[in-house]
Amino acid sequence: MAGKTSKTSAKVAKKAAAKRVAAEAKPRKAMPKRAKSNGSAAGAQPVLLSGGNPQIAKGYGNAPVQAYITAMPGWKGEIGRRLDALVTRAVPKVRKAVKWNSPFYGAEDEGQGWFLSFHCFAKYVKVAFFRGESLRPVPPGESKQRHVRYLDIHEDDELDEAQLADWVKQASLLPGEQM
Repeated sequence: MAGKTSKTSAKVAKKAAAKRVAAEAKPRKAMPKRAKSNGSAAGAQPVLLSGGNPQIAKGYGNAPVQAYITAMPGWKGEIGRRLDALVTRAVPKVRKAVKWNSPFYGAEDEGQGWFLSFHCFAKYVKVAFFRGESLRPVPPGESKQRHVRYLDIHEDDELDEAQLADWVKQASLLPGEQM
């Protein structure tokens, strides 16, 4: 019987060691989270990239921008809706597109290029003014690119919509970026 007990103890010890090794092993990366459906083909849901930024196919017009905004997670979706409405009110004939997984806004004349974009990050939404250095007052966020300025909007920030609308109007009148 003593031999049987030691074999059982060895098996138990081996199982316990295997469990410890498995617990200490580096966990596998999770697959990207899926966002709410944007109503696109076959109910496909956009993938949320780093920071919760929706992966939306490049497209021109209001539909891809609305798909992006619909897929923005949590409180960021409300910011996206407010930004889109504000830009549309400030520049009624604004051109819209999604490029590089971000909504872009441009003046009615395609030759004027794009003046604004926004992008989701983990803790904020970054609004980019492509000629922000020329706006008055200058938006607060600096960029490595000479003319670009940013406005970062965090979850609990009070959005100064009057100032933002003024910047949007100013930006729409400046030469935009050709992208």
